[in-house]
Amino acid sequence: MGRRIAPGVTYRQFDISAAAGEAHAHLLTVDLNNPHVRLDLLYPGTVAARATVSKLADSAGAVAGVNGDFFNISETQHPGVEATGATVGPAIADGKVLKAAVPKGQRFGPSLPPGTTTTDVLGVGTDGRARLDRLTLTGSVGTPEGQFPLKGLNQYALPQNSVGAFTSRWGSASRVRATCGTDTDRAAACSTDTYEVKVRDGEVVSASGTPGGGSIPTGTTVLVGREEGAQRLRKLSVGDQVTVTHALVAATAKVPYTFAIGGYPVLRNGKPLSGLDDNASAVRTVVGFADGGHRMLLLALDGAAAYRTGMTIAEEAQLMNELGASDAFNLDGGGSTEMVTRNAGASSVTIRNHPSGGAERPVPNGIGVFSS
Repeated sequence: MGRRIAPGVTYRQFDISAAAGEAHAHLLTVDLNNPHVRLDLLYPGTVAARATVSKLADSAGAVAGVNGDFFNISETQHPGVEATGATVGPAIADGKVLKAAVPKGQRFGPSLPPGTTTTDVLGVGTDGRARLDRLTLTGSVGTPEGQFPLKGLNQYALPQNSVGAFTSRWGSASRVRATCGTDTDRAAACSTDTYEVKVRDGEVVSASGTPGGGSIPTGTTVLVGREEGAQRLRKLSVGDQVTVTHALVAATAKVPYTFAIGGYPVLRNGKPLSGLDDNASAVRTVVGFADGGHRMLLLALDGAAAYRTGMTIAEEAQLMNELGASDAFNLDGGGSTEMVTRNAGASSVTIRNHPSGGAERPVPNGIGVFSS
């Protein structure tokens, strides 16, 4: 049954016999039918920032949580370019869109299973049901010379020949990384054809030949262009009127999302996806749902030395199915994998698993469990 953390939230741990050796799992079960329970995104307040899961959970007042999406953790291929810490996939927190997905070729993390993309999310709608879905950016930039599509929102990587928008939700990290790599090669050189304009209250207030950094004030949008996108932005002058629109469009859901996080599906409608990796074992974090999206399962493997061999993605999908999940979604693993819970009356959370790196790794986001 497990131990009750809060009304509708239980925690338990158990051993697993995996191909590479014994693994140890920590499992949260969350009843989304309970009116006092909800899930939401844990994040440090901006997209391009990181904090430990325990700090994220404590600052948000969560009763439990796990780490989240894969992220831009290093930039060894681009010397002198700052790693932003921003995640790969889309993100929605408290019903507000934070960011869109980077191009598939620009993602960090293991290879995606066939048929999946960086736009894949696990989310909870305003109807309180969890779903697997895809969230695609739709947007436009209107200028005196006409309108063109917006192809990025608070992303660490923009598609080639595009324009992307950065808002106050991005944070203070440099925007240079957004113009590095190509749609098929994350390690490709940074673009030499870039341009940036700042738009405040619908009017261009400044322009620069290179992307900048620093906090973006509320009400200001920074447009960053590369290649053809840069050429479009160069046609703008200070004082020009510019309108920027953006939204994330769901592939299947008919209700808005209150929360959504990136990663990739491994189990759908009770069946593991074809082509899941069955060779590489690792410490992993996976979440799933049962009962038509009304019961959530959040699982983190232990990273202690005795269990560090972990599981393969294929084993992870099978385990979630055995636990009763109809659908499951893989999140960042290895040194990022972490689960925390709050004991009744405690002022801070307790780390339940042993992080495989020996200490908590700062991460850009996670899933928080909240109880009112």
